[in-house]
Formats: sequence, structure tokens, C-alpha cells
Amino acid sequence: MLQLHSISLTQFKNYSNRSFRFNERIVGICGNNGVGKTNLLDAIHYLCFTKSYFTRDTLTVQNGQQGFRVDGSLELNDKKEKAICIVRETGKKEFLVNDAAYEKFSEHIGRYPCVIIAPDDIQIITDGSEERRRFLDALLSQIDKDYLQHLINYNKILLQRNSLLKSFYETGNRNLSLLDVLDEQLLKPGNYIFEKRKEFLISFLPAVKKLYSEIAKQEEETELHYQSELNQCSFTELLHLNRQRDMVAQRTTGGIHRDDLVFNLTGQLFKNIASQGQRKSLLFALKLAEMDVLKENKGFAPLLLLDDVFEKLDEDRIANLLYRVCIENKGQVFITDTNEERLSQHLDILSINYQLIQLS
Repeated sequence: MLQLHSISLTQFKNYSNRSFRFNERIVGICGNNGVGKTNLLDAIHYLCFTKSYFTRDTLTVQNGQQGFRVDGSLELNDKKEKAICIVRETGKKEFLVNDAAYEKFSEHIGRYPCVIIAPDDIQIITDGSEERRRFLDALLSQIDKDYLQHLINYNKILLQRNSLLKSFYETGNRNLSLLDVLDEQLLKPGNYIFEKRKEFLISFLPAVKKLYSEIAKQEEETELHYQSELNQCSFTELLHLNRQRDMVAQRTTGGIHRDDLVFNLTGQLFKNIASQGQRKSLLFALKLAEMDVLKENKGFAPLLLLDDVFEKLDEDRIANLLYRVCIENKGQVFITDTNEERLSQHLDILSINYQLIQLS
């Protein structure tokens, strides 16, 4: 079991110095736009991921101040824990659990599993492949430490390879032996990531499809699949085949950094023909499937952060979503809404205990 009991914010976004206690499993956070509802959720995200969901660290510091601090009191499997994130005036960042600082922030990922659904997440459906890879990587990194380390290594080597290719163009000096070394170094993390994604998506994508049908409340001809160049040839062959093209382009044109999740509806690209309601339904299906995977892997439900998700949703969809996340899901849920009356009415119908925080 994972529960956040309290959080304190110092010089964090619009909060000078504010503390919140969370007494219930279901917490509603209400108030007008601009009062700090999303910022409070982002502070919780910091405790889980050591970073903001929305912006860079420097933009998280309160205007006119230097540095910030977020303190959280949590309970993990019946043990009390204290997590602290500090960004100092120098820009140096520290993250501690029970007063012990991490050498690498990546070691913390997955300790407090968390799923967030925010308005801009619709980009996972509508935007380019980078958004879908980010979603997939964030999920797999929470359940597989090796995956996260391989991803960090891959991105580091990819930057070095791209920098080398650019230098070939700028200096005219083609050091192919160094390129061979980087190609060799890219293979291990690249192949690991590909195999993990491929294996994971065999069960994950059908689960998303099933959830989508349940949320949409009708059978639609949907198709979801994993697109990777490594499905057609080995990574070694791909790098060899693309070498000339890479030199012209001054970057690595093929690899797992170009993988995608493809969503189709009635044989056409989902984002091109889906309605706003269908797009939101698919987004919720992806996030709820993520929640299920984390729960299954960790043995307890992740924290769930719902930021302003009821806008442009009809009453039935709001009721269905809340039933799934508040009743069927046993984890702690934080829900922001501008409309206190709407949120209270929906939670009252569920006959559950909940806490309402009014921000102004």
C-alpha cells in the first residue's frame, strides 16, 4: 500500500510556504483557474519522479526566489517514509528518502509508482511519436530498473553519435573507426529496449483496446500495434544500411528512438478521424491500463493524479471514470476540478469517504 499523508511546499511555483494534510484515500482539490491546483499535483509528481511533469526545475521556483523545497510524509507497505526534493539557490538538486540522499535520481523511479492524467496528455494521441515513446518509457522505467538504465545509456550514446556525424560534415574528417565503436555501444541498450517494449506490448495493447471499448461503451474497429524498424531487421543491419544517409543527415536516422505506437480506427489513423470524445476515451484507456500494470507489478495501487479531466466530458463518462478510479481502484486518488459542486455530487453518488480541499 502507498499513501501520501502530507506535503509541504516552500517557494514552489505559486506557494511561498504551504502545507497540506491528506486524511482520506480520495482527495478533491477545488478552486478557480490559477490558484495552484495543478501545482499541488506537480509537487506530488516531484516526490514520485524527482521532477516536474510540466516544466523544467528552473521554472518551478517561485517568481523572484531562488530554489525550492518539497517535503512529503508517506506510508509504503505499512512503513512511514519521508521524501524531500530540494533545488538550491545554486541550481543544485537533491533528493532524499528518510534523510538518505540518492547519488543517482534514477534509483528513486518506481519507489512511489504514480500515474497522472492532465489536459495536455491528449498529445499522446494527437502528436508525434515522441509523446507515445515518452509515455511508454515512463511506464516501463517504473517497473524495470534495467530498462531505465539502458534508456539513459542509449540516449547518451545517441547524442555522442549525432555529435560525431555533425563533426564529419563540419570538418570533413570522417573518423569511421570511432563511428564503429559508437555503433557497437548503441547495440546493447538498443536491443534491450526493443525486446522489452515488444514483450510488454504483447499484453498491454490488447488491455488498452479492451478498456477503450468499455469506456466508449460501444464496439469500434480499433487496431493498436508497435511500430519499430527492428521488427524488419537487426539493429546492426539497420545502422549499416543507414550509414550513408546518417552522414548526409548529420544524425542517426534509424533506431529505437524512432519507434511508435500506432492507433487505427476503422483502418485509418486514429488521430485523423477520431472525435474529441474518442480521443479522450483512448487516453483514459492508456492511463488506466498503465495503472493496472503498475498495481500488478508492485503489489499495490499507484498514486493517481487527475488534473482537470472532467472538462468537455459528459456526465456519464465522468461517472464511469470516477467509479473505475475510486471504487474499483483501491489506491489514493487526487482530483482537481474548478467546479466543487460537480465533483462533490459525483463523489457523493459513489458513497465513499473523501476530503475536499478548497484553494483560493
